Amino acid sequence: MIKVIIAGAAGRMGRLLVSRVLSSNDMKLVGATEFSGSPFIGKDAGLVAGVDACGIQISSDIKPVLRNADAVIDFSTGPVIENAKLATDAGASMVIGTTAISDADKKTLAVLVKEGGRIVMASNMSVGVNLLFDLSAKVAKILGDDYDVEIVEMHHNKKKDAPSGTAVSLAEAIAKARDLSYEKNAVHGRKGIVGERKKTEIGIHAVRGGDVVGDHTVIFATEGERIELVHKASSRDTFVKGALKAVRFLSKARPGLYNMQDVLGLKDK
Repeated sequence: MIKVIIAGAAGRMGRLLVSRVLSSNDMKLVGATEFSGSPFIGKDAGLVAGVDACGIQISSDIKPVLRNADAVIDFSTGPVIENAKLATDAGASMVIGTTAISDADKKTLAVLVKEGGRIVMASNMSVGVNLLFDLSAKVAKILGDDYDVEIVEMHHNKKKDAPSGTAVSLAEAIAKARDLSYEKNAVHGRKGIVGERKKTEIGIHAVRGGDVVGDHTVIFATEGERIELVHKASSRDTFVKGALKAVRFLSKARPGLYNMQDVLGLKDK
């Protein structure tokens, strides 16, 4: 059995992860954490997740439970990088689904894997979205700069960051395929007299409303035609399934910083 800790156990994703780990036949929940001051501290993680009590109380301190853990799954907006450091020190793998990871944080994770860390970090753990990453890059390379590229993402009205990590990853994949730079060529929305669109622009637009789990559309437009690649997530279960696949992947992986392309075997295909 793979012994798992869920960080951010009372959040939307955290509750689903707790539920699915508890019902898994090859995983065991050994810890659940939340931010200090959370009203869920001390409560049974199973009951918070809407399933039977499991005997695991939600705590604000991950250190004690790491002694008996093989993996940590973290979709929270809490101390993700600190959790990764502690997990690496304890010999546990780390699955990061948090989207707001800075470049400095990514550098820290790169150092951790040199110290033996086994980490999967992905802006989106859906199988379909990771196929969209792959297809978008291939289409961008084939079509070249004759086609303008625009990315539109929509999420629920509670989402705190924009654009979504998935939209950023799509733009990065397209930029790489076209020998462009995300930092230099991404354009986030447009307002006022911005002038004609440059061929090298990669437009990114964030829409928020209702309870949308996650919609992403990549548009390739030229004179006379338009190609659209669309992915719509109707349930967070797709992300949970991907996260559990990542845990299983890391249980047999060598130290390294991986993404869902690695987990799903999509690289070089």
